[in-house]
Amino acid sequence: MTTPQAPSTPDRTWGAAPAPGTPPRPAWSPGKKIAAGAVAVAIVAGGGAAIWAASSSSASTDSATGPGGMTGGPGGAGGLASALHGEYVSSDGNGGYVTKITQTGEVTALSATSLTAKSEDGFSKTYTITSDQATGLATGDTVTVVATESGDTATATSVTDGASGPGRLPGGGQGTPPTQTG
Repeated sequence: MTTPQAPSTPDRTWGAAPAPGTPPRPAWSPGKKIAAGAVAVAIVAGGGAAIWAASSSSASTDSATGPGGMTGGPGGAGGLASALHGEYVSSDGNGGYVTKITQTGEVTALSATSLTAKSEDGFSKTYTITSDQATGLATGDTVTVVATESGDTATATSVTDGASGPGRLPGGGQGTPPTQTG
């Protein structure tokens, strides 16, 4: 199969000045200039709207500090850092997906193998934990839990002592350094 070629014009190189005696191309009319400007404004406005929508949505990260992370990160001040609880899906790293849960709340029940947290809005969930994750916690403590969910079982991947408020790491300003286990 052959590819059609443009007619050969050895005396003309693309981008070169027009040959002598060739009339110059007409300049854009004011109407074309206005139309081009309007298209550019629409593109910029659409891009700005897309950025605003993306930054206003509830995106999430899977990190040891929990969703929201540090100020300016996903969620930022007042974003996920102030979330009481939520559920999201992320990659399991092997081509599959895993459902994750995050919750900040008060420990209402605690044993060596389970922790129940209750958020300010009344949402309560029980998590399977390890004895290491239970170390140093007590009923009444405020914790941030990140867990994976399979069926009806939520298994904590991290339990951080302290509340995560806007723009703070979990435990920041609580007088207790963050304790990450798991």
